[in-house]
Amino acid sequence: MDIDIHDFRDIDPGDRVLMGPGPSNVPARVIQAMSAPCVGHLDPYFLSVMDETQSLLRFLFQTDNPLTIPVSGTGSAGMETCFVNLVEPGEEVVVGINGFFGTRMTDIVRRVGGQLIRVDGEWGRAIDPEAVRRAVQGRSPKLFAFVHAETSTGVCQPLEDIASIAHESGALLLVDMVTSLGGMEVGVDSIGIDAAYSGTQKCISCPPGLAPISFSPAAVKALDSRKNPVASLYLDMSMLRSYWGPERKYHHTAPINMVYALREALRIVAEEGLEERFARHHLNHKALVAGIEAMGLAMFVPEPERLPTLNAIRIPDGVDDMKVRKALLNDFGIEVGGALGDLKGQIWRVGLMGHSSCRKNVFTFLSGLESILRSQGVKVRAGALEAASAVYAEA
Repeated sequence: MDIDIHDFRDIDPGDRVLMGPGPSNVPARVIQAMSAPCVGHLDPYFLSVMDETQSLLRFLFQTDNPLTIPVSGTGSAGMETCFVNLVEPGEEVVVGINGFFGTRMTDIVRRVGGQLIRVDGEWGRAIDPEAVRRAVQGRSPKLFAFVHAETSTGVCQPLEDIASIAHESGALLLVDMVTSLGGMEVGVDSIGIDAAYSGTQKCISCPPGLAPISFSPAAVKALDSRKNPVASLYLDMSMLRSYWGPERKYHHTAPINMVYALREALRIVAEEGLEERFARHHLNHKALVAGIEAMGLAMFVPEPERLPTLNAIRIPDGVDDMKVRKALLNDFGIEVGGALGDLKGQIWRVGLMGHSSCRKNVFTFLSGLESILRSQGVKVRAGALEAASAVYAEA
């Protein structure tokens, strides 16, 4: 096959304000760390970087779990890692389903041979713990699996009551923290979460490519007590912990430069402080919502159940979803997300995660959206920026 090398341009996507469901904008420090010289995956320097990355991840997960590592893969690899390690064929698994990613969990449960116990909820609402309690009555589940921050809808699932029900049932609790870790309280140890996974590209503001995971001692015990080998060699945590642990036993060639990037992103998180970081995300979320409602638009999720990191905005009747998002990208350099599944065309998903969660982005988005809607003949009220400003002034 012949090619003309002149057909291949330099990589230059231009500047983007990443306010979709992920990834978020990456700080220059993280990009710089990622470009540091590559070394071997068993080089003494890299081994020290691995140790530091694990310590910083424990800080972020708010846990003392020794088995806290980044798996080489995206957040979906994190999801699959947890299920293939903790579920064996025939074991009962409770899954809460109120969005796209809860649905994806059910698919993985079936693939690993688990017996699925569904707890269905309305898309756009948190799942009622009493529905969970009814679903497990008289059952002996091995695992409860819930999405803390449902990226497809902008819903935050309270976990305390579900954790209590899981542990009363003698089950482990697995939590998807892909859109919450680094942007809001997760409390792995304080809540009693046994397995958690996330992705680097959202509130951590690192490029996509790693899946932070944490297993409690109870989850490790379940892993060690398996009757069957883990179905996936690549995602086998019993082998991965031997690489990330003191043995440094070869498992795979780690993505060296991605680990550099994650370490630097986590260092930025630690410098800011968790409480300060969570407060920043919450404040920018409040300002965005104030501006949206001042325009006469509505949020999709009721206030007590909203995520501060992913804002789902109802698309007004008669408004072309794609046309607005294209205008935001082309005219203002802002990327936001459309909906998944049955919600397609009904909501915009606007991320305020990590480095992208800032006052400048809130104002830029509100002014851009108002301008575009007016240009398309949509009647919106004035005062969005003033409403957002009032939230910041009060803070």
